Amino acid sequence: MTAIHRRGHTRRNRRLRKAAITALAASVAIAAAAPAPPLHAQETQEAQIEEVLASVQDSIIRLREHIHQYPELGNREFKTAELVANHLRSLGFDEVHTGIAHTGVVGILRGGRPGPVVAVRADMDALPVTEDTPYPFKSTVRTTYAGQEVGVSHACGHDIHVAVQLGVASVLASMRDELPGTVKFIFQPAEEGPPPGEEGGAELMVAEGVLGDDPVPSAIFGLHSFAEMEVGKVGFTSGPALAAVDHFRIRIVGKQSHGAAPHLGIDPIVMASQAVAAFQTIRSRNLPPLEPSVVTVGIFRGGNRFNIIPNEVELEGTVRTYNPDVRDAVERRMGEILAGVTAAGGGTFELDYDRGTPATINDPDLGARMLPTLERVVGADNVVALDPTMGGEDFAYFANEVPGFFFRLGQVLPGGSSGGHHTPDFQADNSAVPVGIRAMTNLLLDYLKGVRSSP
Repeated sequence: MTAIHRRGHTRRNRRLRKAAITALAASVAIAAAAPAPPLHAQETQEAQIEEVLASVQDSIIRLREHIHQYPELGNREFKTAELVANHLRSLGFDEVHTGIAHTGVVGILRGGRPGPVVAVRADMDALPVTEDTPYPFKSTVRTTYAGQEVGVSHACGHDIHVAVQLGVASVLASMRDELPGTVKFIFQPAEEGPPPGEEGGAELMVAEGVLGDDPVPSAIFGLHSFAEMEVGKVGFTSGPALAAVDHFRIRIVGKQSHGAAPHLGIDPIVMASQAVAAFQTIRSRNLPPLEPSVVTVGIFRGGNRFNIIPNEVELEGTVRTYNPDVRDAVERRMGEILAGVTAAGGGTFELDYDRGTPATINDPDLGARMLPTLERVVGADNVVALDPTMGGEDFAYFANEVPGFFFRLGQVLPGGSSGGHHTPDFQADNSAVPVGIRAMTNLLLDYLKGVRSSP
């Protein structure tokens, strides 16, 4: 019996089509035409930030090292959440809410002057990766994940993200009296995905009302460290920035037989092999050549002895897309290919297609408004225009609700090496932390003040 199971989200990304038809040049021209604030106001703001940053930088970096040394997997960030909540309370935040989406923390900082509400988000979870770095504060934590004993490490820079956001909280709390509006600090669990069988991450935070509950933000900001970029540089992509992330599981069933008598069985390995090869024709023959997409089979599991044709094979992998219509087409074609291959081979199949994180879209208007702030703070030559990537980010769930601005933070010392994201030798230098604090604090302040700054 053949079955196709579909799980996940059917809501379109509201900003995808808008981003596709919006000309960034036009938006930038509008931003450039708007009046910039007086130069002395910018200088005063940045001087205040630098003064506070100088006083808190060392303690924030120590927090980063502590978080790095004691990482926790998604939905298990108990100690990290406690550290975050205690830090926000020590700064005198008006409200600190815990236990959101299992271990999430939300802090509310209300300024002394009226103004809009803006949100900023950092993710807290680590990965089941055994660390192999020269850090004196490297992780030696081990735990159980999906039934296996694993090492745990911050192999994607989330410790940097948390530290930056704690630093931003420290700086803005010191400027509370003149802060024109409210900042909602969101510390999110399980960005890498919750453990199997659990809910979590940004999707669950949104479902629990993190953006809809008072105070309601009109925009949200976030960052992610970038292993391919030097400290002092930041990267930005207007419009579509990170791909939608889907996850499929396939079971192909045949009939077991002796390896020397294949005619007495139905070989699921042959059918699965044909399906894997045919999946690659979806990208090359069924989709417009300029539409980005990836279909990857990462797990091919079947059999337990060299001379036995097994009864079934399991495949598992990911699909990455930007366009909802392409997403639909890939899922449909996978089902059609599996149906044809198994019908020809005499077997059956089950396809479980899970629509996960949608594409992350940087709101073009917000990007045009805020990009000059980044250029002013780190220097125009240090702001890199990045191409869209097939990596995924569940910041997308927040940016589906309100306009989002998501940028990349350089983490590598010039001439140094950081390893790759999700690898044992991944390294992010401490010097990235103050750059992130400086950039994000200025972005939030300029947004609250309604600034269209000039670099």
